[in-house]
Amino acid sequence: MREFRTFSYRGASYRISPADGGPLFSDITEHIKSIRDELEHFIKKQPVFLTSLVPIELLPGAPEPAVLMAEAAKLTGTGPMAAVAGTIAMLAVQRAAAASAVQAAEDIIIENGGDIFILPLPGRQQNRKVRPVIAGVFSGISSKFSGLALKIIPDEKGTAVCSSSGRMGHSLSLGDCDLCTVVSGSAALADAAATLGGNLVKKESDLGPAAERLVSIPGIDGVLLIKNEQIAVAGKLPEIIRHTDADGLNKITGTFLV
Repeated sequence: MREFRTFSYRGASYRISPADGGPLFSDITEHIKSIRDELEHFIKKQPVFLTSLVPIELLPGAPEPAVLMAEAAKLTGTGPMAAVAGTIAMLAVQRAAAASAVQAAEDIIIENGGDIFILPLPGRQQNRKVRPVIAGVFSGISSKFSGLALKIIPDEKGTAVCSSSGRMGHSLSLGDCDLCTVVSGSAALADAAATLGGNLVKKESDLGPAAERLVSIPGIDGVLLIKNEQIAVAGKLPEIIRHTDADGLNKITGTFLV
């Protein structure tokens, strides 16, 4: 069973594996801080990056996190900040994996407020069967779907699972969707697309059209949307199972690591 350690920085809370507090964990946390600092420095130069609800053109010299967020915004029609949590998680994992000489870990996983990025490490034992990552789905305490989970076999280039909700969390949603969960190879894109899905769903009949809209975006693998007693899935999702996390109904994020 994987172990996770919590790290907090400037109001954001992260769950990280490996959790041993060793060099790789330290690298991940340092990258989280530097990425966040890069974004805050850029926002001082271009404040509209923080407030816009639609795609924008970036000033010259924008840092990598801002570029990834702006690209995801263009694909989804959202503002660039819709991709912030996923982008930080993904870049922290990628930068730590590229810089670290540690080969013992099986993979690196970060959960950033319910947005998850998983990257298998090349140094893991080649003859060892890849263990799935279980991401629980939470669409409300009274929801019949909150015992569901995705059984993820991460792609070697990385797998993102990001969620948005009009009922939970601090992120702005223009819809009334209980939960929109998106799977992609890019956490920036998955995060922005989850926001779009949440914006599109205001009633149960919106679920199907919203799901089809999301999977039409290049780079989106699969989606799951929930509204009241209805659920819609589209694209290629990981296997949907029941999770056994006894604390699952006390979660406050749309997606969580089991």
